[in-house]
Amino acid sequence: MAASMVSQAALKGLRLSSSKHLFLDKFKGSRLSSRRWLNLQEYQSKKLMEENGVAVQRFYVADTASEALGAAKRLNAKEIVLKAQILAGGRGKGVFDSGLKGGVHLTKDPTVVGDLAKRMLGFNLSTKQTPKEGVKVKTVMVAEALDITRETYFAILMDRACNGPVMVGSPQGGMDIEEVAASTPELIFKEVIDIFEGVQDDQALRMASNLGFKGPLERQAADQIKKLYDLFLKVDATQVEVNPLGETPEGQVVCFDAKINFDDNAEFRQKAVFAMDDMSESDPTESEAAKWDLKYIGLDGNIACFVNGAGLAMATCDIIDLHGGKPANFLDLGGGVQERQVYEAFKLLTADPKVEAILVNIFGGIVNCAIIANGITKACRELELKVPLVVRLEGTNVQEAKRILSESGLPITSADNLDDAAKKAVAAIKK
Repeated sequence: MAASMVSQAALKGLRLSSSKHLFLDKFKGSRLSSRRWLNLQEYQSKKLMEENGVAVQRFYVADTASEALGAAKRLNAKEIVLKAQILAGGRGKGVFDSGLKGGVHLTKDPTVVGDLAKRMLGFNLSTKQTPKEGVKVKTVMVAEALDITRETYFAILMDRACNGPVMVGSPQGGMDIEEVAASTPELIFKEVIDIFEGVQDDQALRMASNLGFKGPLERQAADQIKKLYDLFLKVDATQVEVNPLGETPEGQVVCFDAKINFDDNAEFRQKAVFAMDDMSESDPTESEAAKWDLKYIGLDGNIACFVNGAGLAMATCDIIDLHGGKPANFLDLGGGVQERQVYEAFKLLTADPKVEAILVNIFGGIVNCAIIANGITKACRELELKVPLVVRLEGTNVQEAKRILSESGLPITSADNLDDAAKKAVAAIKK
């Protein structure tokens, strides 16, 4: 079945998984990842797939150069690929502070793997997605390099329009799927999955055929598709994206590279998966925010944003920028915020030496504005707030919240609306 409205909705879901990156790209120097989402290294994703019967390259993980050399010899492969394990993309074109160029190296000589690993491990790798100083490499993956005769694209994701999972595939893999959808939409195929029935044989075979697999490879690809769906369910994934799902000269269907997104709400029953979360590359402030169920992403400005709801947070950042200011962060309190979270959020904001003013913008639908007001006054007193504070509150229990703030005796500037609040926050810095 060729691309349809459902296919487009599914592709939109793929774009949403990285929408935070698109938003952050507006602000120079912003960090491109948040601790809020589970981060797995490439080898960890491959291990999950391997454990669930999905065909991946043979690989080992090494923490030292000698381990890497031993792994290369054990593989006994025609060609070996050595990959530095960091969470950022663009590793192949990255540069180490050891002088080594590239975080991905191919070789047919296993004896050179140790020397290459020695110039990777313990050194910082800089890519287009890392901080300027790069990220220290602590682990490398030593894998069998396989030739690929053909690359396809395959993904399973939760799609709101279908109220459940959808398979999306294309015979054009190894490239940006959005480019394929834009230039050749007829090469995007989808299959809606009945959540109660799972992937049926005819669906898997039809998708395999649409991906261009022929003869025995069609059945092999269909089996891989069903195993990927089993993995999708087993780990409470919201998306499993394989690009490429490749075909080798030896007649194998292999998942060469995969991205798995997980449902954070399932952490209570996916403890083994979430225990693999690599926090070593996360910003310490973002990690601390996550402990209090706050979504925080640091930016380079000087006006701290304290907002409930991701959409409102982005709008707040935009309007600060519009009035000549620069947001210092993206902080979303969420809907079920409590007074202690407000206090902890203020601790995070005031700990940033760049912050010269704080703008609170709350629209209380689920959130009780009085809880926010009590948290603000407590934080201002106990933290001895030294920077200007502008507060705009609207919604549930707003009159009580305004009374709490006005009777607090604290130097809090009230604003009537978001535009007014942004102007006052920018003006407070210019004084």
